[in-house]
Amino acid sequence: MYLVSGEVEAQGDRFAAPQLLMLRPGDRLTVAAVGAVRLVLLGGATMDGPRHIWWSFVSSRRDRIEAAKAAWKDGRFSPIQGDDEFIPLPEY
Repeated sequence: MYLVSGEVEAQGDRFAAPQLLMLRPGDRLTVAAVGAVRLVLLGGATMDGPRHIWWSFVSSRRDRIEAAKAAWKDGRFSPIQGDDEFIPLPEY
């Protein structure tokens, strides 16, 4: 579930936008809007394994994240049209 705007309460916790909430297969969930809310429900087959996250990179393989880090550092990503700002790779 991607929370686009507003806040929701789910299973006793409160979540504010923007936020992606991952649900486990088979979980029963009650969601209550706290004021005006926009959200997107996404569904499908369970992913084939864990995902690794580092900065803006997500992959099922750590070596692909390392390759993406090198490509970003070397400037091999295509620029976004109209956005001339370059954000350097974090050093953590």
